[in-house]
Amino acid sequence: MQRYKILIVSALVVFTISALSSRIFHSELTDIPHKAETAATTAEKEPNNKKDVVLYASRQKKLHTALNAYFRKAIAKGDVVGAGVSIVRGDSIMISEGYGRKNSLESNTVNGETVFRLGSLSKGFAGMLAANIKSEGKLDWTDKVSDYLPEFQLGDGSNTNNVTLANVLSHTSGTPYHSFTNLVEADIPLKDIAKRFKEVMPISKPGVMYSYQNAMFALCGEMMKKATGQKINTLLDNRFFKPLEMCTTTTNYETLTHELNIAMPHVRIRNGWRAAHLRDNYYNAVAAGGISSNAHDMGRWMRFLLGHNPEIMKSDAIGEAFNPFIEIAGHRKYYQRWPGHTRSYYGFGWRIHKFIEGDTNFEKTIWHHGGSVNNYRNEIAVYPEADLGICVLLNNNSPIAGTVIPDLYEIVKEVYSQTEPKEVQKVSVTSL
Repeated sequence: MQRYKILIVSALVVFTISALSSRIFHSELTDIPHKAETAATTAEKEPNNKKDVVLYASRQKKLHTALNAYFRKAIAKGDVVGAGVSIVRGDSIMISEGYGRKNSLESNTVNGETVFRLGSLSKGFAGMLAANIKSEGKLDWTDKVSDYLPEFQLGDGSNTNNVTLANVLSHTSGTPYHSFTNLVEADIPLKDIAKRFKEVMPISKPGVMYSYQNAMFALCGEMMKKATGQKINTLLDNRFFKPLEMCTTTTNYETLTHELNIAMPHVRIRNGWRAAHLRDNYYNAVAAGGISSNAHDMGRWMRFLLGHNPEIMKSDAIGEAFNPFIEIAGHRKYYQRWPGHTRSYYGFGWRIHKFIEGDTNFEKTIWHHGGSVNNYRNEIAVYPEADLGICVLLNNNSPIAGTVIPDLYEIVKEVYSQTEPKEVQKVSVTSL
């Protein structure tokens, strides 16, 4: 009898611990992110428990309704032509939808598979690729550019010999703002651009000052090529796009021109927006701005960044790209005016923002980047503590771009903070 009582008590203890663990695991917008350490497929994961299924569907429906209202208003106001939007929560792509039109003169609407040029969102892929190669021991943040590109020279020898991969990826090489972006725009090969940096007078020693670059940043692709023997296009395909099943994400102009489901870029005119032509710039500098994708693929990308594909890349290796390397001074950038913002840094291909939410004293993190190329304007933000990712792709230089991330974050937070809907409560009662 005594043994029987012990077994009952043990069972109750195990049940209580399991229930508490489950409750913690499923807590909404928690301060500590859940990092899956078991293999996960790239298909969206939906809950199996009946109550969780109903709750998942209810939240997804509310997100759809709120986003429809948000973008319908922006389109009616003339701020948005077309948008591809993805929201990831945990290991589920909750939203990968389109809003508005692919071309202002046509009726075809944007959907989750509609392709946009990413612009500088490409930098986040390059930074993560470098972290991936580093995890294999083929590359290191302290590797010098001149060791991989002997033709590279910046100012005098002391500067040249001290510019590292970390400096290139964090915009801290010491070069003036946007040095030789004009040469990238002119489709000059990167090796030729590397030679031209000897004409540039550095504004600081490497690692001291943040100064945003495209041409210098793109040299990381040449370094990765030397380290692996493969072009950055192939590396991205084999290490990220194919294993994550990002089937529509590409890095070349020819493929883009043959894409049927594409959102055309738009330029501002007096009474609205006019469709413009696709341009072939930045395909010589893929790392800086040469990737194209759609909302659904970007959902897969964000889920990977949150650590839900450890079979592809472990969380500790992913985290290296998000280490704050240099502080971004000032308060004039649009992201420095986001609610609760305290300070910003640049890591390797990513901005890292710190913010305080509401009346709490707890500082949270956003991994973020904006992108603009060929009249496309995009934003991506990952909230690691909330296990949340938001990406918005726009085919015009929309005025909402500067606030769309905090706007959608508030929508998501509102949906997930609501009490259980009646349909979920009914399932709970039925289950009892």
